[in-house]
Amino acid sequence: MVVQLLFLGLVAGTLGGMFGIGGGAIMVPVLVMLMGFGQKFATGTALFAQLLPIGILGVVVYWKEGNLGIKQGLLLASGLLVGNLLGALFANQPWVSPMAMKKAFGVFLLAVGARYLFL
Repeated sequence: MVVQLLFLGLVAGTLGGMFGIGGGAIMVPVLVMLMGFGQKFATGTALFAQLLPIGILGVVVYWKEGNLGIKQGLLLASGLLVGNLLGALFANQPWVSPMAMKKAFGVFLLAVGARYLFL
């Protein structure tokens, strides 16, 4: 499992650097579908993996190329801080089943994918 997790981190990090994605779009589905993690456990594990400043090297490259909005990023980070807390509190309620989370997550990914492909 160590090699698989390191490889998943490498792939998610590469895609994160390219597209700004990683945790929700890459790591969580792989952890659930291929590695057998529960939905809530996979989400918590992916959040923990992103807790450290993993994007710092990618940020430096984007900043050097003039493709970084610091003010916009700080505003996003403020919303992420509060939203992440609210989302975690909601998802970890006993009445929110792992199956409901999987289905909602699947609908979310389909909607985002369809929007990118067709609009």
